[in-house]
Amino acid sequence: MDQLNNGARALMLDTYDFRGDVWLCHSFKGQCHDYTAFGPAIDTLREIEAFLSTHPSEIVTIILEDYVQAPNGLTKVFTDAGLMKYWFPVTNMPKNGQDWPLVNDMVQNNQRLLVFTSIQSKEASEGIAYQWNFMVENQYGNVGMKAGSCTNRKESSSLNDKSRSLVLVNYFRCIPMKKLSCEDNSRNLIKMLHTCSGAAANRWANFVAVDYYKRSEGGGSFQAVDLLNGKLLCGCDDIHACV
Repeated sequence: MDQLNNGARALMLDTYDFRGDVWLCHSFKGQCHDYTAFGPAIDTLREIEAFLSTHPSEIVTIILEDYVQAPNGLTKVFTDAGLMKYWFPVTNMPKNGQDWPLVNDMVQNNQRLLVFTSIQSKEASEGIAYQWNFMVENQYGNVGMKAGSCTNRKESSSLNDKSRSLVLVNYFRCIPMKKLSCEDNSRNLIKMLHTCSGAAANRWANFVAVDYYKRSEGGGSFQAVDLLNGKLLCGCDDIHACV
């Protein structure tokens, strides 16, 4: 998968019941259609498994907008894709905003896949973490791109809720526009990360979601991630300054 090979370590995927299986789809009203379907989820999940197997020190996070209603449907597709051996158990995830394990410990234990679902009941029924128990997230789409403003999306608790230990910043338009993505993914993105850090009780984002991640007028989304990692690791504006 190009995104993983190019440095992406978190993927936001929409999962649906379709054609008797779990499919990736970008649709509406919880129903996948032929014209909104991307492909069987197992194909993408197998690519993730191949990446994890050949990159034994890397950690990948999957955030699911989940419409799968089939009993244990997600468990089956993750198992069939060979990903359960990397699974980070929800029972080991920190409650009430506590610290996560060190990367070295996660690698040593081979618990290198974090999966979150938007369906609350699956935390108990399938052992898949309910996203909103662990994460805050700003509003997506055009509303979420308003300069100087960073507010939570309706499903998320307030961004300054420190009982949720992870912060996700969205910065993409309701309708993807390739021509505008260069500007979006440059200075404006960096400014929004600073704005959202303030809104999230001076916490820097753990994840940033953009469209057309390769496009920018400079360092782009890669510079944004270097900034976030630098701030999180050593308080610097660039991860390379932490050496």
